[in-house]
Amino acid sequence: MVAAAMSKPSYKIILGSASMARRRILAEMGYEFTVMTADIDEKSIRKDKPEELVMALAEAKADAIIARLLNTGQLQNDTDMTLLITADTVVVYKGVVREKPTSEEEAREFIKGYSGSHAAVVGSVLVTNLTTGSRRVTWERAEVYFHEIPDEIIDSLIEEGITFKVAGGLMLEHPLTLPFVEAVIGNSDTVMGLPTALTQQFIDEVLQPLKA
Repeated sequence: MVAAAMSKPSYKIILGSASMARRRILAEMGYEFTVMTADIDEKSIRKDKPEELVMALAEAKADAIIARLLNTGQLQNDTDMTLLITADTVVVYKGVVREKPTSEEEAREFIKGYSGSHAAVVGSVLVTNLTTGSRRVTWERAEVYFHEIPDEIIDSLIEEGITFKVAGGLMLEHPLTLPFVEAVIGNSDTVMGLPTALTQQFIDEVLQPLKA
């Protein structure tokens, strides 16, 4: 993980995500933050390319959170500089975009497909300086190769329910999943939901006007 350079930053951070993996990654980067989630209909936002989709969803999440902060007066009353971090992740399997599975049948189909095969993970990160309006967004891609995943492992993952909370239905770092990951080509934190190097780069960049 990339360690944050500042021990006492002169700004606040809002993580616009309910993802436990993203919370863990951002905390491991050395940041303190609050969490606020966006109430949007993700299925209503569609793009032809997965790279465009994850960036559009990260932007929609940010816009929804900003609107809520404005409506409640929190931005106007806040004298501290605040950064908002939003992100989105999808799995691409045989050219088809996979988001969170919506049924047990779909979750089982997803995971069985990965068994002995591979899939791509496309993730975005957007950092917005709510004080200056400066915004940076991009995407990153990684490939994950899997060993054969036994049916009993698939059953356990579905029974636990974690598969319905993550894009593509499979959490890389889950202790039931990890032993069956053969290789990750790219950054594992991208697969987990928050590319650390890009996140740190964008935090630095949206703060640049302060340093000028």
